[in-house]
Parts: sequence; structure tokens; C-alpha cells
Amino acid sequence: MFGAEVLLEDDATTRKARGAFFTPPEICRSVAEWAIRSPADRVMEPSCGDAAFLRAATDRLRALGAPLPVPGSIPFGQIQAVELHRPSAHQAAAVATRAGIPATILEGDFFDLDADPRFDAVIGNPPYVRYQDFTGAARLKAQRRAVEAGRPMSGLASSWASFVLHASRFLAPGGRLGLVLPAELLSVNYAAPVRSFLLESFGRVELVLFEERVFPGVMEEVVLLLAEGPGASTNHFTVRQVRDLDALTSKRRASSSWAPRLTAEKWLPALLPVEAANAYAGLTNGAFTTLAAWGGTHLGSVTGNNRYFALTPAEVQRWGLRADDLLPISPPGSRHLRGVTFTTQAWDAMAAAGAPVFLFYPGEEPSEAAQRYIDHGLAGGVQEAYKCRVRTPWWRVPVIATPDLFLTYMNHDTPRLVSNDAGVRHLNSIHGVTLKPEHRAHGSLLLPIASLNSATALGAELVGRAYGGGMLKLEPREAGRLPVPTPELVAAAGKALRAIVPRLGEALRGGALDAATEMVDRILLIDGAGLGQSEVRNLRAARAALFARRVARS
Repeated sequence: MFGAEVLLEDDATTRKARGAFFTPPEICRSVAEWAIRSPADRVMEPSCGDAAFLRAATDRLRALGAPLPVPGSIPFGQIQAVELHRPSAHQAAAVATRAGIPATILEGDFFDLDADPRFDAVIGNPPYVRYQDFTGAARLKAQRRAVEAGRPMSGLASSWASFVLHASRFLAPGGRLGLVLPAELLSVNYAAPVRSFLLESFGRVELVLFEERVFPGVMEEVVLLLAEGPGASTNHFTVRQVRDLDALTSKRRASSSWAPRLTAEKWLPALLPVEAANAYAGLTNGAFTTLAAWGGTHLGSVTGNNRYFALTPAEVQRWGLRADDLLPISPPGSRHLRGVTFTTQAWDAMAAAGAPVFLFYPGEEPSEAAQRYIDHGLAGGVQEAYKCRVRTPWWRVPVIATPDLFLTYMNHDTPRLVSNDAGVRHLNSIHGVTLKPEHRAHGSLLLPIASLNSATALGAELVGRAYGGGMLKLEPREAGRLPVPTPELVAAAGKALRAIVPRLGEALRGGALDAATEMVDRILLIDGAGLGQSEVRNLRAARAALFARRVARS
């Protein structure tokens, strides 16, 4: 919901509350010129604000040869618009009258309109209201329209998502959908139904991405969605990246295409420059596979109260607990997992430093010491924690089989795969990876080394989720999609990878992740996969750009 003229009674706070921002006229003009192709085209603007898109639509119709709007010429109603906000609707109507815009403007909620597939072009900018504020009757109507489109939406969805689905149902055969959307379309989980709908419902889908922010005073990044051919389908979308508004109308239209393996998966690869996207796609379709091809990723044990169940050696001694009351664990957290191997020596060093390296795990008939510790927990109310309350007995933590590798899943820089040479269990502050038997021999040592490459680091940005503070999180399902070198490539490079272990360890201990990555890139990406130096630089630059975007957005 955007426009070029500010209403006197409408301030920034009220506009933001209803998801209204002002669209630059260059965007309105570009979308209208793409979507409207005939002087007789019927145009719908589902959220017209104060008529910015209506102006652009009228200018486009006139440029195509439509006569000026006088009696008997362009019929009023050839352009139809909807606006929920009453002052904006009145303003739009006044603007349309003064400018001779042949539009019928309906005041009301777009979600109250039944689908009417008679328009050649549907253009505009849906209101952007986050799910926290998108509640009550408004949300229920939007969700009902999404179901009618065949894509039920999550309760976490913002307003624009259902808007896209409903707007699509107003297109006539051969029609075009041109919308300004938040860049969330590419990345958030709740937009998965929209992504699948677009590829499965249109014959052609194009995204226009901006390298710079183009909405004055608005931090949210946007994309232009240009979709045509309703009723058809496609397995890919085209991406055109432009620097700014001035470049939007440039005749030089360098573009690339991206074919997601699943229509609903994230479209973040579309953010990559063409050269990096091509190099990444080449790797992931050849020399690279996914972590799931190596083995399964699983959550760690959930204790319900780490302070009680994760014990230091001093606490074990104080309570007199026996070895069969305990299981050795990787201490909670992941700060100690910055290298490629977690050794017994490292575990011993952490134990000596007083880290909680034991899990309280008594047998079915607890020892006397274990029973005293259980009674101590009862006195402290540990059994009332949710995870304790729903299991029997409350003091028996469900444990996961000892993994071959650990995976750090909350990271500022990039996820780390670490060999579990210590053979210990893990809690839910990290993931475990159990390798397939055929990959265990060389994967346990070499996969953590091989994963320290620029393509895997870039892939982590694409499959992971950005959280507060700029942290990157990988849930097990997302971790399974992490791109890593194939077992064949790792095996072939095994000798060279082993040879750099001393230098790699030194670099990682010194915090020089980039230097470690360069060593692995030389062996795997250049010598192994045959990439050129420039292609590797493009991968590094793309990952750096996504990293900077993630941190900036935090």
C-alpha cells in the first residue's frame, strides 16, 4: 500500500500499523510497463493507497494508444482498485478524478472480494503487516482466501503472503501479476506455500532484486515479483539484479535462472551474483552433495535442567557418584568446538578446568549416592520442569547414540563439523551426525576438514535461518541440506587434506578461519572440483555479502 502524496491526517505510525509505505514512482512505472501490454488490458490494483500505481497504469495505457478518458473513450472501470483505509481511498478517488485516471475505486478489504478472474494485469504493493499485528477477523479472512487458493498459511505468516495468493486468482488466462514484495519471500519458512504456488501456478516467474535499499526510510528489502501465464507451471525462476532505481529501466538486463530442487524450498540462491550462482549451482550438481548423503543429523539430549543434570568432576566427587551413575558428555555449549576434532585430551582438559563433562544418568535402580542426588533434585523442584514432568522417571534423561561428528548449529560465523574422537554423548546445544557405515572410515576425520570450504560456508547462509544478534541457526532438517563435498571427492583428496591438518589446526586455534578455508579451497574446489581462482573468489564474496546482510539485519 504505497503512494506519492501524503495525507494530512495520516502519519508514519498509522501507515506502518496498516503496512503502508510509499513506493518510488520508478517502481510503479516499471511494474506497469511490464504487466500492461495492450490498450484494452483490464487492470486490478488490490491496495491502491493514494493512486501511485493507478497513475502508472494510466500512463502505460495511454502510451500504448488508449485514448484520453473522455466520454465514450476508455471506460471507467477498465482499471479497478481497492483500498481498505478510508482517507486513502478518498484521496485516491480525488487524485484519479483530477488526473483523468479511468479507475473504479472500491473502499473496503480486498479479502472481502471473491475471486474474479477477468483482469489482464494485477499490479501493486500488498500491505506488509507482521503476524504479531495481523490478528483477529483480518487474519481469519486472509487465511480463508489462502485455503481457497489451495495453500493454507501458517499462523506466523505476515499479511502479504495471503495477499499474493488471493491476487493471483483475479487473473484472466494469459494475465500478469506484478507485485512489490518483501525479500522475506525468498527466505522465511512461512512463505514456502507462496513459493510453491508461484512455480506450480505460473508458466514464467521473474524476480527483480536490488543491491541497494530503494524505499526511503524503510529497512525492509524488497523484490519485484513478475509472474505470467496463470494455469501453467515452471521448474525455475529468472533473477535480474539491479543496483538501484536508476538501473531498473536499463536495457542491459543480465539475468540468471534458478531451479530449486523442491518448489517450496528457500530461494535465497537468487540473492547471489550471477557468477557466484553459476559456480555454486555447478558444484551442487556435481562435486558436492548434501550432509544427508553422508549420514543423519539429530538433536542432542534434552535434560530439562542442565544445571542439575550436567555435572562437573567436583560435583561428582562431592555427591560420591559412581561411574555407572554417569555418562561422559561434550559440555553444554559449543565454544570448545572450534577445531575439526574433539579429542579425549581436550575432554580431559575441560574436566580438569571444571567444566560440566558428565551427565547424571543412574541405572534403573539408582545407587545410594545417586538416590541422594535424586532426593536433592526433588527438594529443589527439578521434577517440575516440563521435560522432567513428562517423562518417567523424571530423572532419566533420554540419551542419543554416540555420534560420529558434532555439528554446531548456532553460529556467528559458520557451522562447524567436529570429529567426536572422545566418543562422548551430547546435549541439545549441539547436533550429532551419525555417518552411514560406508562413509565412517574416512568421513569421521576428513569430512570436518573438507567442510571448511567457501561453498559449504555459502550454503550454510542459504539453508540456515538468521536469528537475533545475527546468529545463524541450522535445525536438523536444514543441516541435512547443507552442501558438502561428495564422499568420492573427499576420498580422492584424502592425502592432501591430512597433510594440512597441523597448519589447519594452528589457523583455527588462532581464529584465522579465512586462512583455514583458503587451504581447503585450494585442495577441494580448485584442484579437486576444477574451479578457477575467480570462481572461488566469487563464492567467497557471495558468502561475505550474505554474512554482512545477516549481521546488518540483526
